[in-house]
Amino acid sequence: MVDVPSPWKRRLSRRSLLVGASAFAAPSLIGPAIRAQENTVYMNTYGGSWTNAEIEAYFKPFTKETGIAVRAITPVVAAKRKAQVVNRIYEWDFSTIDSGEYEQAKREGLLEPIDTSVVDLSKIDKGNIIDDCAITAVALSFALVYRKDKYPKGGPKNWADFWDVKQFPGSRSFNNRPWTALGQALLADGVPLDKVYPMDLDRAFKKMNEIKPHVKVWWEQNTQAQQLIRDGEVDMIQMPTARAQELIDQGSPLEIVWNGAETHWSYWFVSKGAPHAKAAWKLIDLASRPDRQAAFCNLLPYGPSNPDAFKFIDAATAEKLPTTPEHLAEAFFPDAHWLAPRLDAMKERWTEWIAT
Repeated sequence: MVDVPSPWKRRLSRRSLLVGASAFAAPSLIGPAIRAQENTVYMNTYGGSWTNAEIEAYFKPFTKETGIAVRAITPVVAAKRKAQVVNRIYEWDFSTIDSGEYEQAKREGLLEPIDTSVVDLSKIDKGNIIDDCAITAVALSFALVYRKDKYPKGGPKNWADFWDVKQFPGSRSFNNRPWTALGQALLADGVPLDKVYPMDLDRAFKKMNEIKPHVKVWWEQNTQAQQLIRDGEVDMIQMPTARAQELIDQGSPLEIVWNGAETHWSYWFVSKGAPHAKAAWKLIDLASRPDRQAAFCNLLPYGPSNPDAFKFIDAATAEKLPTTPEHLAEAFFPDAHWLAPRLDAMKERWTEWIAT
C-alpha cells in the first residue's frame, strides 16, 4: 500500500475547476439489432488490453453481483457519440470520455444525468463527481516513448528533442488527436507547461509543419500504437503511458519520457436516451469502488480517481501511474472549458492540415 500523493489531490481540485463523470462478451462490434437483449448492458470501449482489464476488474464482478451481462463494443468512435443520440439508434449505452469532449457533449445535450437511485454518491469521493452527468474513471497520460535499442547512447528527453531530427534521426508517430499533438508542439516550441492553455493555435500548427514530414503514421487506436513501437516500425511515438508500460513489462526495450506528458481524466457517462441506462449506472457505481479501480490499475497502469484505491495498489505499480507526484510535476492538463467550444473547428482545421 502507498499513501495518496498530495500533488494528486491538488490535481483533483484543479480538474474539478476545469470541468463544471453468459456474464460478459469479449470485445466485438455488435449492431443495433442485438439491443433486444434486456438483461445486457453495452459499453463502447477501446479494445485490446484496456477492455481485457475492464472485463476482469469490472464486467465479471458486475455480472456475478447483478446477473446483468456486459457486451463490449469496439473501437471507440467519437462521431457515433452524437449520431446515436440524434438518430435514436443505439449500439451502446455508456462509455468513457476525456475532459474536453465531455464538456462538448454536455453542452450538446448528449448525456444522461447520474441516476442517484442507483449510484450512491455518498460513497464516491466528492472530487470525482464532475457535475450531474459524469463520474471520474481514471487518469491517462500521452507521453513521448522511444526505442532504447535505436538510441543506445540516450534518446530524446523532451518534445524539443522529438522535433530534433538531426540529433535524433528516425521515424516518428503521433496520435491523430489534434489537441494533444498541438499542445506538445507548443512545448517543443518553448512554451512552459502552465502556458499551453489557452493555446496559440497558429503557433502550434506552424511548429507541427516542421515535424509533419517525419511522421510516418498518425495512429488511431491504442493497439495500433503498441504494434508500431513494439515491432520497430517507428523509433519514437506519442502514446498512452500505460500501453507503453505494458510493452515494457513484456520485454520491449522502450523508455517513457514523462517530461511534457498530457495528463487528463476520463469520465464515465451514459448516452442520452440509452436503452439500458439504469444498468449502465449500476456498473459505473461498481467501477467507482476503490477495490475495483485498483484491480483495473493493477492490470493496466492508469491512475485511479478514487484515492482509497491506493490501499489496494502495490508500491511498484503505483510508481508507474500518471498520478505520482513526480509524473504530475512534468505534465500539463487540458483546459476543458477552453477546448469545448473550439473542438469542432480545431478538428476541421487539423483534418485539412493532415490532408495537405
